[in-house]
Amino acid sequence: MSNPSAIPARRDAAQDEMALLGLIAYQELTAFEHLSSDARFSPTLVDRETLARLAVTEFGHYELIREIIASRGMDAQEVMEPFMSSLDEMHERTKPGDWYESLTKAYVIDGVAADFYSYIASELTEESRSVVQSVKTSDANTVWLRDRLQLAISDRPERASRLALWGRRLLGEALTQAREIGEQYDYWGSLEERGDRGQTMTALFARLVENHSRRMSKLGMTA
Repeated sequence: MSNPSAIPARRDAAQDEMALLGLIAYQELTAFEHLSSDARFSPTLVDRETLARLAVTEFGHYELIREIIASRGMDAQEVMEPFMSSLDEMHERTKPGDWYESLTKAYVIDGVAADFYSYIASELTEESRSVVQSVKTSDANTVWLRDRLQLAISDRPERASRLALWGRRLLGEALTQAREIGEQYDYWGSLEERGDRGQTMTALFARLVENHSRRMSKLGMTA
């Protein structure tokens, strides 16, 4: 007979919400760091200035979530820490080869993350949904990244196939991470209340892939 004490109890909504805030906070902090670093290698000063501005936006998102975490009597570092290793390892595995791969990475990872966070938040509180809406659906970053990549491909069409291949690799990494985080932090637990867990997860990941394909098609690429 299994030991009941060895089976982790299903967390309540408040714990799920705090974990989601920690996940998004660390993702926003790392996005700020990477955009800031990428800005230094920009081919023009206009690109450098714009990426720096986008980085500041990401840091503003991080500060917003950190304040929400603090308002609930929690320490932001403690809430983010469980996700640091997973996110850091993913970024280590997906080091861009040049500036354009960096832009593609930001475009792909941010898009998949936004879809994933929105799904998780849909099962939590209205405040969670509002936070995700304000942080992950800002069009400014996405629009500029898309326009700049379109320009890069227009200037040198041979970039398209290389960046499309890179985008597929990034999608695979993003989906793997979403699955691992969902399992490790039991975000899938609530799916059991809505029916078949496997079918619902399959539908979610199909939606993530479909949305990614739509975003890549706007660049003129096949996902």
